[in-house]
Amino acid sequence: MSDRLSDKRAFVTGAGQGIGRAIAVAFAREGAEVIAASRTVSKMQDLPALSPAIVPLALDVTHAGAVEQSIADAGRIDILVNCAGWVHNGTVLDCSDTDWAKSLDLNVTAAFRTIRATLPQMIARGSGSIVNIASVASSITGVPGRAAYGASKAALIGLTKAVARDAIGSGVRCNALCPGTTHSPSLEERIQAADDPEETRRQFIARQPMGRLGTVGEMAAAAVYLASEESAFMTGQLLVVDGGQTL
Repeated sequence: MSDRLSDKRAFVTGAGQGIGRAIAVAFAREGAEVIAASRTVSKMQDLPALSPAIVPLALDVTHAGAVEQSIADAGRIDILVNCAGWVHNGTVLDCSDTDWAKSLDLNVTAAFRTIRATLPQMIARGSGSIVNIASVASSITGVPGRAAYGASKAALIGLTKAVARDAIGSGVRCNALCPGTTHSPSLEERIQAADDPEETRRQFIARQPMGRLGTVGEMAAAAVYLASEESAFMTGQLLVVDGGQTL
């Protein structure tokens, strides 16, 4: 255990699995107290055993009132990580109004809610780090079959830059981590749901010139950097970790 985040309190959404869960564990390992939020609290039952610094919280980030109350109940928040999200598979022609609305609500409006609830206390203290988990499938690059997802993550990047600019004189930073294709339970579910799982896995791997998928641990390490004082001179920026996918 190191101490890059010692004496910090973090609020992490989407902590039930994948990148969000890995971030919660990595933050605790770096000395932070972590409120790990997920709609599915059963997925987080083992987290306190991994670290007593992690407190699981049941939270539906699409419920504005619940977000506001949870942030208020949390007390001091030094680090906010927005990792809750949803991947819609399909082009614009495959996307219903419901799919589009769900993509925006989970992938960008949820972050708007948590930031709006957390930012005042950060500004009042004169410090804070907000880390939004976006994607290279966004304004960075187009990815086949990710129309709603890419649009919503592009909006999250826009929100990141807007918050960074508005808060730049207050001591609060806001950056976005943009992963490439990362092996996670969500990705594995999409692979197994395909007609030919092994061919689908091969296609996902082929996106990266490095010839492999990213790991949730690699994304968590990047999030630690963005949350810590090591990136103190960085705000409104995109940290791309994608195995060369966008080169």
